[in-house]
Amino acid sequence: MRKNSIKNTRINGEVQRVLAEIIRGEIKDPRISPWTSVVAVEVAPDLKSCKAWISVLGDEEARSNTLQGLKSAEGFIKRQLAKTINLRNTPDIAFVMDQSIEYGVNMSHKIDEVISRDEESARESTVSDENVHGDCEPGAEER
Repeated sequence: MRKNSIKNTRINGEVQRVLAEIIRGEIKDPRISPWTSVVAVEVAPDLKSCKAWISVLGDEEARSNTLQGLKSAEGFIKRQLAKTINLRNTPDIAFVMDQSIEYGVNMSHKIDEVISRDEESARESTVSDENVHGDCEPGAEER
C-alpha cells in the first residue's frame, strides 16, 4: 500500500469534515444517535470509494441502529457530499464501526479505579502505621 499523497490527505480531511456536518445536522433519521462522530475517513486514490469510521457512544443497540440509519441514508449523504465538495467522482461510502473512543473511555475508568484503590490502600497503611507507632514518643524505649 502506498503512502497517501498530500492531495489525498486533504481530500480525506475535507470529506471527514463535511460528512460529520451532514450526519450531525442534515439527517433526520431517529435511528442515528446524537452521539455519533466521524473518527476517520479514507478515500481511495481514484475517488471511487470511501471508508468512514464511525464511533457511537452508547450501547450495542444504539451502535447497530446508527449503522442501519447511516446505510439507509447513503444516497442522501452521497448527494449532499457531491453538492458540497467539488470532486471528479463522488465516492461510494462504506461505514465501519470504530470503537476506539469507547475503548479509551473504558480504559480511563479502569485506570481511575486502580488509582482510587491504590490511594485507599495507602491511606489504610498510613493509618495502621500511626496506630502501631503513634503511642510511643521518640526515645521512650530507652527509658
